[in-house]
Amino acid sequence: MEYNFREIESKWQLKWVEQQVYKVCNDSVKPPFYVLDMFPYPSGAGLHVGHPLGYIASDIFSRYKRLRGFNVLHPMGFDSFGLPAEQYALETGQHPADTTEKNIDTFKNQLNKIGFCYDWEREIRTSNPDYYKWTQWIFLQLFKSWFNKEKNKAESIDFLLKDFETNGSSKINTRNHSPFTAEEWISFSDKKQEEILMNYRLVFSAFGEVNWCEALGTVLANDEVINGASERGGHPVVKKKMRQWYLRITDYADRLLEGLNRVEFSDSMKEMQRNWIGKSEGAELEFEVVNLTPIPSPSGEGTKQSIRTGNPESWKKLKEFARENRKNNTVAEDILWQNLRNNQLNFKVRRQHVIEDFIIDFAFLNQKLLIEIDGGYHNDEHQKIYDDARSEILEDLGYKVIRFTNEEVEQNIENVLSTISNVLKERATLSHGRGVGGEEKNNAKIKV
Repeated sequence: MEYNFREIESKWQLKWVEQQVYKVCNDSVKPPFYVLDMFPYPSGAGLHVGHPLGYIASDIFSRYKRLRGFNVLHPMGFDSFGLPAEQYALETGQHPADTTEKNIDTFKNQLNKIGFCYDWEREIRTSNPDYYKWTQWIFLQLFKSWFNKEKNKAESIDFLLKDFETNGSSKINTRNHSPFTAEEWISFSDKKQEEILMNYRLVFSAFGEVNWCEALGTVLANDEVINGASERGGHPVVKKKMRQWYLRITDYADRLLEGLNRVEFSDSMKEMQRNWIGKSEGAELEFEVVNLTPIPSPSGEGTKQSIRTGNPESWKKLKEFARENRKNNTVAEDILWQNLRNNQLNFKVRRQHVIEDFIIDFAFLNQKLLIEIDGGYHNDEHQKIYDDARSEILEDLGYKVIRFTNEEVEQNIENVLSTISNVLKERATLSHGRGVGGEEKNNAKIKV
């Protein structure tokens, strides 16, 4: 007798739905068991072979546990929010809400034909506002929290604010900023306070190197990039420094590692997790330092001598560092470079150029004008002493040094360019005479 699968399977699948065979109750007396699949993105192409490959295995296990007397929750959902939906809408010229709804209907129809034991009343769609309002809520809770290492748990950022207002930073392990008193904290501007708090929030904004795809207009994860191109569409992907949102998961390293001892994972899985957590106890490095005098005192005495080596080997190393810096420029450096390159201000400029013992961000050699962009760490007291000494040395050689902050470049590039252009014109006039020290005299000190 021939097995008429279309007729027989359709009949029983309909009965399963009518009798709500796979519906799960929260108040069951049976022991609970949860089986969760990875939610698929509902593309217009429908299911591919990789979907049932994984779903069949979890479906078998769900049925096994159900027959063993467990109250099995086995839901299904759709990862329908974000870049894939946007791209599909752009490619087809349809509204993403319409295409997503149609694609989900297709997926559900295909999944039901296979006969999976899902409780569809538990269906999740990440594009549903009732769902993603909670992901946004979680984000805000993390943003408003910090990790108290003494208590080994997260607390409201309000507790940290009160501590700063009462004790300054004396009772807190400072992160990437100088210590301050309660009086200093109160005197800080709102912007300064927020910059400090960003070093503690569980969700924080910072610059980092990312995979940027111009065609897709977004950042991609490493596994979304194949041989320098986006997995979706095959568009070029470049490394770029951008401001991103991060989760301060590293603060939980100890708790995550301790938790691995209490879960029933295989040893190989636990080892993989430990490597992913990546807690480091530190490392010991040795550096060869040549012809350096002692580090300068806070007063700045002797600083000029201490930051100059005059060693040819040091200069070679600086050239190597300069080449690497060109590949890994900051957002501010990239913005300025795009506006200076190709003689856009009518003067030739070099970036990450070595002069004496220093790597200069941007150098107009003929006009002896040097442009430096300072990040946040330049606000440190000792760094400022170094910066001033560095500028003094370069100015002794006949150069003029102009410094801009990242914010100035990113938020007011027109004003920055105007300042540079005006100084260039002045320097160009002087360079015809001897006002900038004379080209012949100082070119001997420029190592190109």
